[in-house]
This record gives sequence, C-alpha cells and structure tokens, in this order.
Amino acid sequence: MTVAEPASAPATAVPPLAARVRAVGGSPVRDILAVTARPEVINFAGGLPAPELFDAEGIAAAYRAVLSETPARALQYSTTEGEPALRQALAARVTARGLPTGPDDLLVTTGSQQALSLLATALLEPGDTVLVEDPCYLAALQAFGFAGARVVAVPGDEHGVDPEALEDLVVRERPKLLYTVPTFQNPTGRTLPAGRRAAVAAVAARRGLWIVEDDPYGELRYEGDRVPWIASQPGAEDRTVLLGSFSKVMAPGLRLGWLRAPGRLRRACAVAKQAADLHTPTVNQLAAARYLADHDLDAHVTRVARVYRERRDTMLAGLAGALPEGSVWNRPEGGMFLWARLPEPCDTTALLPVVVRHDVAYVPGAPFHAGTPDRRTLRLCFVTQTPEEIEEGLRRLAAGLREGRS
Repeated sequence: MTVAEPASAPATAVPPLAARVRAVGGSPVRDILAVTARPEVINFAGGLPAPELFDAEGIAAAYRAVLSETPARALQYSTTEGEPALRQALAARVTARGLPTGPDDLLVTTGSQQALSLLATALLEPGDTVLVEDPCYLAALQAFGFAGARVVAVPGDEHGVDPEALEDLVVRERPKLLYTVPTFQNPTGRTLPAGRRAAVAAVAARRGLWIVEDDPYGELRYEGDRVPWIASQPGAEDRTVLLGSFSKVMAPGLRLGWLRAPGRLRRACAVAKQAADLHTPTVNQLAAARYLADHDLDAHVTRVARVYRERRDTMLAGLAGALPEGSVWNRPEGGMFLWARLPEPCDTTALLPVVVRHDVAYVPGAPFHAGTPDRRTLRLCFVTQTPEEIEEGLRRLAAGLREGRS
C-alpha cells in the first residue's frame, strides 16, 4: 500500500538581524573603494598609505627573526593586554613625546579601530550621548552607532572644536564622552591649536567628561611644530584616552593599535577585548617589537613624510585648475587628507558618478557630518599616488566636474 507523503509545512522565517545592524549602514568610503577598484581609476577616495614606501624588507626580517628564534612564543596565545616587549617599546615612544607612560598604562588593540569599539562597549549604554567634531571620522560614527549612542556634533571652525560651544553642549546634553582627532584630522586635515586643547581639557575637568583623543596621523608632520596631546594637558590626566596606531607609520596590514587610559577604564576595555578576540595576534606584536628594536622607525617616518609632503604640494598646486571657481580648500601641515568646499549649488554626492566615469574618485563630504551635512564638501587623499598620477587625476577631476555641472 502506498502511503501519501505528508504535505510539507510552510517555512518559517528566521529571526531578524539585530536592530543595531539594521540601523547602522556600511562605510560610504568602503562602498566607493569597491566601485572604483578598477586599476585605471586614480583614487583620491581612500585613506591608504603608499605601499611602495612600506619597509617591506625590514618588516619581513623582523618576522623571520621572531619565527626562527622564538617560534613557540610567536605562534602561541598571548595575554589580552599585549606582549610586554611591544608595550615597553610603545611606552618609551609615548614618554619621549611628552606624556610619561609605563607599559601597564597601555592596551594593545587590533588596530586603533578596535580601540573605539572597546571604548564604546566599556563606556556607553544605549541612548547615551557622545559629542564629536563636525565633520567626524566615519568609522567612529559607526562604532558609536552600534553602541546605540546618540551622536551630537560640536560646532567649530577651520581650526576645530570651539571650546565654548563644547561647554554649552556638555551642560545641556550631559554626554559621556567627546571623540576628537585633533591632529591632521580625518577628514579635514585640520589641527586643533594648543590653546584650544588646553581649553577642551579644562572643560572636561570642570564638567565631568571623558575625552577620546585619536592620533593615527600625528607623526606625519611636514611643517610647523608638534602640538602636545590633549592627554598631556593639566586636568586631562584622569579622563583622557589616547589612541595610537602603526597603520600609517609602519603598515596597516599588521593591524596593530593601542590605547592609553586610566586604570579602571583600561581594565574594562581589556575585559571587552577578551570577549572580542582574546588578544591581538602574537606574531604581529612580536614582529613589531623586533622591528622597533632593530630599526629606526622615526627615520623611516621622516622619509615617508618627505615623500608625502611633495604629494601634498602637488595636489595643492593643481587644485585651482581642477575645482570650480569659488571653491575653497585648506592647507594641512601633515596627515593624509585635504578638505575642499565647492560653490553653490554643487552637490558632491550627485557629482561623483559623473566624475568616476572619468576614472578618478573622491569621497563626498556629507557622510562625515553628524549634524546637518554640507553637501558641497569633499575629501581628497593625497598620499597614495605619485605626483604625476596626482596631476593626471586632477585633470580628470576637472573634466568630470565640468561635465557634471554643465
């Protein structure tokens, strides 16, 4: 006797993704890089160091030494806080730059981007307020968004955050923290003057506020004098987290960053890191420590900065011919980025598809704004291409903008 097959039950939908994932979009920069991955595109959109300037042989030698001399240690699990040799070397570098630091003051992270995520986990509850610069580093906005924070932009000008406006917002909004990239900021390239840094530290001390000072670009100075960290200002000692990275001075593929924070917060971040990845890869940490022991990283950075300065100057020299009449732009003293504003009624997001057809790309400025976006702005990265490629890229940019505005 044949038994009839039971009718299949209708499929039930799987549970939805978490609300935080649905609410926070991807990075517009990453989306643009995917669209412009063709080799013929001159890409001013990325924030990529020049790969031909990596000390590939020096880094390879450091890995060879570590893997041949201490393979069991290099390939084993490590402590969450980071390898002692690397933390010792990092502490010496921070101390030499005016901020007395011991190895135990530091937590090694998998890139400084992870440090932002750890801080968001350790400090923020859903609905907490975070103050940011306007415009602001995009991936910081993502990290705070995933934590469910309410992000509020602090008014400022071409020099950065206005301390008086900051204090007004702290009184009104009662935020948990201020996030800032005060030196060669991403995306604008601007640097917060020393006087304002002292004023920001005083506001934090007076009103009760954490400061997260992100400094991935500070060593890439081409002119002018170094400005001391906010973390070194009187009143900031017990409330400032300083973030650093090897991505722009050694190589981003190492994924090595660090945070310097007061003990209670640093320990909370270490617990959050245990849940995230246990520890940053041991072999990468030991190789970086060996590189610092065997090579002069400062001399390498000086060589890189000399090349980057030439590339910055090439872009600055060509902007008047590339951007429409009435455009304005800044002249950063270091870093990787230049910020421009086109005349009314330009919309750099709407213009981008036309420009990309000319095999060149930039990042529109609107996504960097936590407040009302300025749709006339754009970010240009000047370090990845050679001077000749920059000149050609600016010619293509001029042609694309002319077509888009016609």
